[in-house]
Amino acid sequence: MEYLFEILDEETAHDGFLGLKRYRLRHECYSGGMGPVVERERIEGYEAASVLLYDPRGDRLVMIEQFRIGAIGYQKTPWVLEIVGGLIEAGQTPESVARREAVEEAGCATGRIESICDFMVSPGFSTERIHLFCAEVDARGAGGVHGLAEEGEDIRVEVLDADQAIAELYGGRVNSTSAIVALQWFILNRERLRNTWR
Repeated sequence: MEYLFEILDEETAHDGFLGLKRYRLRHECYSGGMGPVVERERIEGYEAASVLLYDPRGDRLVMIEQFRIGAIGYQKTPWVLEIVGGLIEAGQTPESVARREAVEEAGCATGRIESICDFMVSPGFSTERIHLFCAEVDARGAGGVHGLAEEGEDIRVEVLDADQAIAELYGGRVNSTSAIVALQWFILNRERLRNTWR
């Protein structure tokens, strides 16, 4: 199989904060030959950087909580415990965005930073990509409400002991993709970070 595909037609169905395009396409099948023409809609999302903020001296994580439209009807309240993140604009690097967002959303300057991975959020219907990092911070004094007023941000900072944050996985308050992936990575790398960043 050569993994061939052919886009026959595309049209813009919506152009707002997110775009929506409708495609007519066909692709090669495992059984051989090209499959039938199918219609698919795709959210033309964005590229973003997210960063888990870790204080190795206190073994604490700085996380944020904010309102999320996608959480309405999914959980008790639509306020989600997350890690810091923001959109990557033209000319910006993922690392520079991670560092900027740590200041804007959590009031934390970052020290050493390590790339965790890049991933597709939901490739079945979206182009959204996340560049994920872990960065060293000093959590002493972290707290309060942050965010940019012009972006309508109202972000509360929460400092958690590492064990407490890990306990929020799988049925707890941590149930968004970037935070889950970052905390899973953190579990595997926690001792190494404590030893090398302290």
